[in-house]
Amino acid sequence: MAWRETLQSLRQELSEVRSVRRQRVAEEDAELARERQELTEMARTLGISELLSEMNATLLDGSGKLETVVAWDDETPDDEMEPAFVAIGATDQDDEEEGDVISTYLSWDEGGELEIVVDLGLSDEGTYLQINGIEIRPEREALEKGLVVAFRDELDL
Repeated sequence: MAWRETLQSLRQELSEVRSVRRQRVAEEDAELARERQELTEMARTLGISELLSEMNATLLDGSGKLETVVAWDDETPDDEMEPAFVAIGATDQDDEEEGDVISTYLSWDEGGELEIVVDLGLSDEGTYLQINGIEIRPEREALEKGLVVAFRDELDL
């Protein structure tokens, strides 16, 4: 009888632990959804797509290609996780990191494939904004200046 009592006691303990674990996961999921919504709103507020679109229209006569990739839109379960994109020069360590990032690309052909990539994402340190891998302040003015510098760099001006 002691065996059955031990199993019943363990069952009760498991039930309590599982309930706490489900609550914690639900809270973490809600926090992640909130952070992702804030990131989406920041991308809109900064006007990343609009700035790159304006560069395309003004500097490239509309010949460039604009694309936005939201990393969590194509999420699969963790055991099937594949990166939404692989950055040039990415390492295995980069692949292991879960990335909450919105990447916006402006690419065009001008004697070869040229590209400006704007990444807005979340890391352990908070929100970051990068243009072609160079971190800048997440402010509109810094973004505008950074895009001009990146365009000049791409064309070696």
